[in-house]
Parts: sequence; structure tokens; C-alpha cells
Amino acid sequence: MENSNLTPEQSLLLISRTIEQTKERFREFGGVFIFWGTLTFIVFGSQLILSLLELYKYTILPVYLFPLGGIFTGIWAWKENKRHNVPKTIIGSILQNFGWIIGINLMIMGFFFWDKLGEAAGPVFLILFAQIIIVSGLSTKFRPLIIGGALLNLIGLGSFLIDSNYHGISMMLGAVVGFIIPGILLNYTRRKENV
Repeated sequence: MENSNLTPEQSLLLISRTIEQTKERFREFGGVFIFWGTLTFIVFGSQLILSLLELYKYTILPVYLFPLGGIFTGIWAWKENKRHNVPKTIIGSILQNFGWIIGINLMIMGFFFWDKLGEAAGPVFLILFAQIIIVSGLSTKFRPLIIGGALLNLIGLGSFLIDSNYHGISMMLGAVVGFIIPGILLNYTRRKENV
């Protein structure tokens, strides 16, 4: 392989092109954001309803939707990658791996260390969700993700100040602000460009 030195202008052009390619491919993931936002909303909404009905021993059951969602997302991503066979950019690979690492750690903490996290569990989960969204937004220069992630982060930090009985409401609000609305805007942007 030939080793060539790039000029500063060529390097900047290559970086800009990589960001644009990642941004174009990332717009296809609006449905994933909507899916995870809806799933999060349903899980914590269900837990809230079960708590209000004083069915406390069943509040863990909706949480099992998260691993099923992870399996569904993994199968969907594998099929999409196989169907389109589009080469990944380094930024896209980093974002995908970062998302999986945070997601798997969230599930491990949720299932095995929830009692150790105690009242901090909800806020910590929101802040980790926010990291995924903010990094995705900054990497793709998609402002709705940056804003949604920042708002989600503020909701997470604010949740430390409220009673833990209301963290489910914070999680539901965070799902709408951080996942569903940016996902809808990603889909809208993609459809607008394809017209």
C-alpha cells in the first residue's frame, strides 16, 4: 500500500466527507430512536401504573422488555447491514459500539445492581442515555439529538432533586425528549431529503 501524506486541506476534506457520510447513514436510525423511546416510555409507564395499583411484586416484569428490545435491535441492525451492505465509517462504528456498550451496561446494572444503585438508579440511567444521544448528535452534527440529549441530561440531574417515587415519570419524559422527538426529526429529515 502506498503511503501518501495529505495536505491539511485534504485532511479536512476527508474528515468532513466522513462526517457527512455518517450523518447520511445515521438518518436511517430514526426508527431505532423512536423504538427505544417508546419502549422506555412503556416500561416505566407500566411500572408506574403497577405501583399505583399497589402491585409491587409485578413491577419488575416490564423491565424484561429491554433485553427483548436489544435482541430485536441487534437482529434489525444485522439484517439492515446485510441488505444494504454499505461500508461503515469510523464514526459510525464508534457510535454503534458506544451505544451497545452503554446499553449492555445499563441492562447489567438494571438487572443485577439495581438495589445497589438505590434512589440514584433513575437519574444515572437517564444520564447514561443522554451520553449516547449527545455523542451521536455531536458526531453527526444533528442539532435535535444534541438538544434532546442535553435536555435528557438535565432531566437526569434534576431527578436527583425529586423523590425517587417520581423517577418513572422522569424516565418517561426523558424518553420523549431524548429519543422519540429526535427520532421523529431524524425520520423527517431523511424523508425530506428523499423527496
